[in-house]
Amino acid sequence: MAFDFISATKVQKSRPSNMFNTETMLPISEIKNDTMILKDWWLRAILKVSGLNMDLKNFDEQQIILEQYKKFLNGMDFPIQIIVRNTYLDLSDYLNYVKKNVAVIENTTLQKQGEAYFDFLQNIDMQQGLIFTKEFYIVVPYYEAENDNSQVKKSRWEKFLNVLQAKDSVEKIVGRYRSFLKGKRALETRCGLIADGLGSMSIDVERVGTSDIISLLFRCYNPLIHSSESKMA
Repeated sequence: MAFDFISATKVQKSRPSNMFNTETMLPISEIKNDTMILKDWWLRAILKVSGLNMDLKNFDEQQIILEQYKKFLNGMDFPIQIIVRNTYLDLSDYLNYVKKNVAVIENTTLQKQGEAYFDFLQNIDMQQGLIFTKEFYIVVPYYEAENDNSQVKKSRWEKFLNVLQAKDSVEKIVGRYRSFLKGKRALETRCGLIADGLGSMSIDVERVGTSDIISLLFRCYNPLIHSSESKMA
């Protein structure tokens, strides 16, 4: 009896290597003009918020801040997402600054002290996780022509089907561009309201730009690669 041995490559269909990479799994289609455009065509803006140490406030100040924060949340007519990101303190930029300034010191004694200080900081920076810090972000959404709450309650599967059923035409492309401009203006208004509300509590708010959004996403999904690149820079 003869047997035909069929190679596994003929039986198994080749699967694209980039089928399930990070880029395809993220719901983001494009980032431009400090705005994220999702694959379902809705928009997002990201605000970076400074921290506030309540332990340094007395009881009366704490109560005032809490009441202001309640009024801030209750006064908004749109949903927001608050993100707290724990990360280690990256000293790369400061190390480059110290190294550059130590190299131009003419006094030999001061230069040696500066080099010792640089080595001390570099040792801390190499031990990732030794010093942790928190970053605070607010994600501001915009949904076109529909109530915000109804869009938030939609399932991921329903949003995915809406994208698949979409048919591009000249009218729809132009319409999406006009919707983007309209949504961008609405996002700017919402970001301004949030900045004013948190500013009354002495909390600084900064709109995250396009390049910083890309860097933030890269750091979140590729922390080891980002760390190694920063060390080589």
